Amino acid sequence: MTAALLLGPHDPPPFETLNPESTSRVLLVCDHASCRIPFALGDLGVSEAERTDHIGWDIGAAAVARRLAALLGAPAILAGYSRLVIDCNRPAAAPDRIPAVSDSIPVPGNEGLDQSAVGVRVDDLFTSYHDAIGAALDRIEARGEIPLLISVHSFTPRLANGADRPWEIGICWDNDRRMADPMIERLRGDGLRVGANEPYDFGVLTDYTLPVHGEDRGLPSLLMEIRNDEIRTPERVETWAVRLAGHICALLDLPESQGLERVKS
Repeated sequence: MTAALLLGPHDPPPFETLNPESTSRVLLVCDHASCRIPFALGDLGVSEAERTDHIGWDIGAAAVARRLAALLGAPAILAGYSRLVIDCNRPAAAPDRIPAVSDSIPVPGNEGLDQSAVGVRVDDLFTSYHDAIGAALDRIEARGEIPLLISVHSFTPRLANGADRPWEIGICWDNDRRMADPMIERLRGDGLRVGANEPYDFGVLTDYTLPVHGEDRGLPSLLMEIRNDEIRTPERVETWAVRLAGHICALLDLPESQGLERVKS
C-alpha cells in the first residue's frame, strides 16, 4: 500500500483544526474524535455498530472539544480517523497502537500488517496529527505566551465485567500535576465525583499526546476523561462544556499556568 492509497480524494484530511487564527493560549486536542475509516481500508472487518461504539472513538469527546473551542475562542485540533486505524494517543511500542483485537472484538483488517502498511498509517494519520499539535504550540510560544494544553477524552460507564465506574469525570496527568490539582478541586466543589488519574493512569505504553506535547515541553497541561453517558446529548454536552470552560478560564489566571516546568518521574 502506498501513501496515495490510504487517504484518497474522497477522504477528509487526517485532522481538523478549529479557530486556527485564535490568540488564546489554550490549545484543545482530541485524540479519539472520529470513528471514520479511510475508504481504502473498507470497514476493517468491524460492524458499524461496533465501530461507532467506544472501541472506535471516544463518544461525545469531539462534541465537547468543539463547544469548548467556541466558548473559549481557542484553537482545537481533532484527530480525523478512528483509533481502530491507528491510535493517536499510543507510542510506537504500544501493542494496541493498531489493534488486532479491541475489547475482545477482532479487527480483521489490522491482522498481519507489514511494515509498509503500518508506516503509511503512521505517516498519514499519526504523524500529521501530532505535527499539527506541535506547530500550534509553537505558534503560541512564538507570541511570547505559555500554552495551556487540554486533552479531551471520554470513558465508558462500566467495565467489560460489568463493574460500574462511579466518576462523572477523571482528571489525569503524568508527572506534572500543576493544572490537575486545581481542576480536581474546582470540579469537586461542583459536587461531582472526580477521579484523580482515574479511570486511567498514565503509562509508557498507554499515552503519547500529553507526555510528549505537554510534559516534555514543560507546559501546563491536563487530560480530561468524561464518562460518556454524561455527554451523549447536545444538552449534556453544553452543560459540561460551559462548566469546563469556566474552570479552564480560572486555570489561566493561576501563576502555575504561566511558566514552564519540567517534572521528571
